[in-house]
Amino acid sequence: MKEFSKEVYLKWYEDMTMWRRFEDKCRSLYLKQKIRGFLHLYNGQEAIPAGFTHAMDLTKDSMITAYRCHIHPMAMGVDPKRIMAELCGKATGTSGGMGGSMHIFSKEHRFYGGHGIVGGQIPLGAGIAFADKYFDRKAVNICFFGDGAARQGSLHETFNMAMNWKLPVVFVVENNQYAMGTSVKRTANHEDIYKLGLGYEMPCLAVDAMDPVKVAEAAYEAIERARRGDGPTFIEARTYRYRGHSMSDAEPYRSKEEVAVHKNDDPIELVKQRILENGWATEQELEATDNKSRDFVEECIEFMENSPYPDAEKIYEYVYAQENYPFLDKLEN
Repeated sequence: MKEFSKEVYLKWYEDMTMWRRFEDKCRSLYLKQKIRGFLHLYNGQEAIPAGFTHAMDLTKDSMITAYRCHIHPMAMGVDPKRIMAELCGKATGTSGGMGGSMHIFSKEHRFYGGHGIVGGQIPLGAGIAFADKYFDRKAVNICFFGDGAARQGSLHETFNMAMNWKLPVVFVVENNQYAMGTSVKRTANHEDIYKLGLGYEMPCLAVDAMDPVKVAEAAYEAIERARRGDGPTFIEARTYRYRGHSMSDAEPYRSKEEVAVHKNDDPIELVKQRILENGWATEQELEATDNKSRDFVEECIEFMENSPYPDAEKIYEYVYAQENYPFLDKLEN
């Protein structure tokens, strides 16, 4: 694996501060009703995509996740300006403004969603891995899902098939401790979600996912195992989200004191402290990085504001593959 150099840490800091500001600005745009529908923010979980993309081969590996999906594609190389445009339903968005917050997608960067159905991406991730193995691409799929999705029956069916066929996939549960407003402690007889892999003799482990180094180390081992043809790994990435499940979440299930305690483990602050301790940058230089991140997010908003909405006649274009579908004739008449 690539070493955790000065350059890596400085890139992590720049990326993670931009991701945090991007999500904060999305919250503001939602309150202004420029983003409609659902909005699920990622604040606090930034070490996970930072660590995983460090360990991945971004020229061929792929990623799929659930609906808290703005940051993962950025880590994969998708232009944040296009993500912002998609969030606001603009034609320049990653899905032409047709997908919105929960359905970011980029074939070019092998980011396959963005899925609104809880756990729906788990069998799809295994399917992508099956294709990679069938076509001998030497590629690995990273399949993310939340702790709530870990209770879906499709997970067990997928785990069984993935182990039986030794598929090149890494399953990752982003355990932020709450499935919407329900604590992990209340959803099962155990709290160690990673142990679900034991029933399939799948290598499995838990990792401190507030530290990108620990995430990257666990990710690299799992990815290389998959790439060798030894099959999947199940990683429980133990993290914490600082915002509610979505914008409609009043968070009655946890206290402000609990959130404050977890903010002591903020992954951005951890990266910042290591940079300062190693003398890789000064406070002033990191402040300049913060300002750069803020300015870039403003550029994303400007790009979105200057982008048009999709033409009304596009409404049926992505629904039917068959151009002369009979239903369209009835609409025209």
